[in-house]
Amino acid sequence: MILIKLLLAHILGDFFLQPKSWVKDKEKRGLKSSKLYLHVLIHIVLSSLLLWDITQWPIILTIGLSHLIVDALKLTLQKKKTKRIWFFMDQLIHVVIILICFFAITYKGIEISVQLTEKSLLIAVCLLFLTIPTAIIMKTIFIKWNIEKLKKGSKSLADAGKYIGILERILVFIFIITNHWEAVGFLITAKSVFRFGDLKESKNRQLTEYILIGTLISFGIAIVVGIICSAII
Repeated sequence: MILIKLLLAHILGDFFLQPKSWVKDKEKRGLKSSKLYLHVLIHIVLSSLLLWDITQWPIILTIGLSHLIVDALKLTLQKKKTKRIWFFMDQLIHVVIILICFFAITYKGIEISVQLTEKSLLIAVCLLFLTIPTAIIMKTIFIKWNIEKLKKGSKSLADAGKYIGILERILVFIFIITNHWEAVGFLITAKSVFRFGDLKESKNRQLTEYILIGTLISFGIAIVVGIICSAII
């Protein structure tokens, strides 16, 4: 229960309540950026609200201070070429710290009556992770390639790709936890049919490879999250 709440607080604080302008300000001003400390404060407040237990203040304080230290190290040490590596290292360290805090606590047991709440929170965490966080992860992965050059001359709605990816991952997740794997195959087939015409007309092998890699990563993450959630439930 506590672990799920802490993961939910992390996802909300890092991906939903941290505007791009804050990220740019932190990267520009480093430790002098007020957005860094405001970001840490948001994590502390979220953890406090979700745990809602004053006896858990050591966890809240540990998460807050560790978040400040890790983010400060990231801003100090990362370069343009290592930005992608530091993003994943940063997220991994935060999750590891959350796990350590969770396992450091001695529990007397979790009441069966809160099991339904645990399932609801777990599904909420998975769904939230498959939206903006996964979109940011995929964007970070593709920093290596200059995709904008491949897209020149193509007309598209603003952020259409991001929202299509979010919707498809949510649908895949729902299909898996409801045990409808055939619907996942249908969704992949439908997307392939719609994309076939664009790829055929573009005659751009790099763009085709980019779309194929992006689709496989997007569906792959959604499938893995769905399987893990189903196994826990």
